[in-house]
Amino acid sequence: MSEFKGKIAVHAITWGHDYLLGFEEAAKLGYKAIEPWPAFVEEFENRENELIEILEQYGLTMTGVYGGAAGGPGRRFLDPDMRQSIIDYNAKLARILSKTGASHIVFGPGGPRKGPTDRDQLKQAAITINEAAKRTLEFGVKACVHPHLWTELQEQDELEYLMELLDKEVYFAPDTAHLSGANMDVPAIIRKYKEKVAYIHLKDLTSKEARVEDFPMLLGNEALPVFCELGLGTVDFKPILEAINEIGYDGWMTVEIDQSTSTPYNSIAICRDFVEKQLGIPVR
Repeated sequence: MSEFKGKIAVHAITWGHDYLLGFEEAAKLGYKAIEPWPAFVEEFENRENELIEILEQYGLTMTGVYGGAAGGPGRRFLDPDMRQSIIDYNAKLARILSKTGASHIVFGPGGPRKGPTDRDQLKQAAITINEAAKRTLEFGVKACVHPHLWTELQEQDELEYLMELLDKEVYFAPDTAHLSGANMDVPAIIRKYKEKVAYIHLKDLTSKEARVEDFPMLLGNEALPVFCELGLGTVDFKPILEAINEIGYDGWMTVEIDQSTSTPYNSIAICRDFVEKQLGIPVR
């Protein structure tokens, strides 16, 4: 296996809205970079220097944020009535990020999923994504399409058709758990879109039979999370890492677990140890 050329970050989602505790514990665990909640980042619009000072206090770099069709209820890329709202939202995030040194927006699709997304809908989604990506790139921020279980962009055929419609300004952010959960061959997808891969979420999946009603982030229940600590689920990471190394990827790979069944600190420590011991990538 060739050596990983990229950099490891951690997602703040595990700490929920306890933002500063997330920064503190991520730093204590040895992480040097973090992807915060977009709502937290938005608080610093026109006060970006304060955000930089907070990050520096914990010795952290910000990699980017989750945006796309997120940021408001009922928003979907496929809905042309939502187009301008989505474009404006992501342009705002990009403007903030550009002043902090972060350079990626994960373009999360809208959900929950109402059924397969047809080609006409994907054409509408592509128009919105292309226009929004051009706006974010004006600020030096790459918009990265991010297939996600239970959303308007879930299945491989949807992803492949959409990618054919996207302009050069749009990049790709594969997520190891979401692609696996949709029964995609993750290494093959990474190789297929090697020229587009610009950001990666490193995530494990409890079961490939995950149902939307099991997903606590959508329903707010306390059921066993669909996503678990790295190495404790069903995702086979070593072939994925081989593909990542093969394409010469040298960007951010962000460790992510949505909900801990113990404490965020413990869960993210397990993930760190897996990355270091099993994947051979230093975090600290």
